[in-house]
Amino acid sequence: MDPLFLSRLQFAAATMFHFLFVPLTLGLSIMVAVMETRYARTGDETYLRMTRFWGKLFLINFALGIVTGITLEFQFGTNWSRYSAFVGDVFGSLLAIEATAAFFLESTLIGVWIFGWKKLSRKAHAAVMWFIAGASTLSAVWILIANSWMQHPVGYVIHNGRAELESFTAVVFQEWAALTFVHTVSAAYILSAFFVMGISAYHLLKEQHIDFFTRSFRIALGIGLVFSLLEVVEGHLHGADLADKQPTKLAAMEAPGGSRLSRKEISMIDP
Repeated sequence: MDPLFLSRLQFAAATMFHFLFVPLTLGLSIMVAVMETRYARTGDETYLRMTRFWGKLFLINFALGIVTGITLEFQFGTNWSRYSAFVGDVFGSLLAIEATAAFFLESTLIGVWIFGWKKLSRKAHAAVMWFIAGASTLSAVWILIANSWMQHPVGYVIHNGRAELESFTAVVFQEWAALTFVHTVSAAYILSAFFVMGISAYHLLKEQHIDFFTRSFRIALGIGLVFSLLEVVEGHLHGADLADKQPTKLAAMEAPGGSRLSRKEISMIDP
C-alpha cells in the first residue's frame, strides 16, 4: 500500500481516538470543580462523594488522553517530518508552549489534587481543582491556535524554503483561533454535561442514590443549557468566518453529496 495513505490512515485513527477523551477532560474538570466548591462552602458530604465519584472518571479519562496524545504528537516527527521541518518555527513553538506551560502544569496540579486530600484545607483543595480546569483550558488554547494556524496561516514569511514566524500576536489573536476555541470548548462542556446527565439518568431510573444523582444531573443540566445556547450563536459566527476565509470548504460541506463537487463547480465558487 502507498506509504502516504498509510500515514494518513494512522494519523487519522490516532487523532479520532485521542479526541474521544479530550473534550470529556475539559468539561469534567469544570464540573468537578463546581461540585468541590459547593462541598468547600457547605460542608455537605454528598458534594464530597460527587467530587470523588466524578473525579475518578475525570482522572481515568485524563490518563487515556495522555497516552493517545503522546502517540499523536510523535507522528508529527515520524509521519510528517518534512511538514514539521517546513513549519517547525511556527507550529513547533505553539506545541512547545502547550506542553511546557499548560500540560506540565496540569499534570503537576493533578498530582497535588490526588494526594492532597488530607494535606490541604477544603477551600485550598477546591482551588487546586479550579487551577486544573484552567490549565486544561489553557492547553486547549494552544492546541487550537496551532490547528487554526494550519487552517488559516498568518504571521509568517517564507525564508530559505521554510516558514518562519514573523508576528506571534497575529498567530495567537487571529479571529479564526478565537472562534475555534469558543466552538471546541463549548462543545466539550456540552459533551461532558450529557455524559454526566446520561449516567445520572440511568441511576435515577434504577432509583439508586437519588439525591446524589439528582444533584449531579442538575449541575450538568445548567452547564449544558448555557453552553448549548452559546454554541448556536458561535456556530453562526464561525460559519460566516468560514465563508469568508474558506468558501470552497463551506460549499463542499453544504452542497448535495457533500464534498463530491466537480472541479468546474469548485472553480466557480473559489476561482
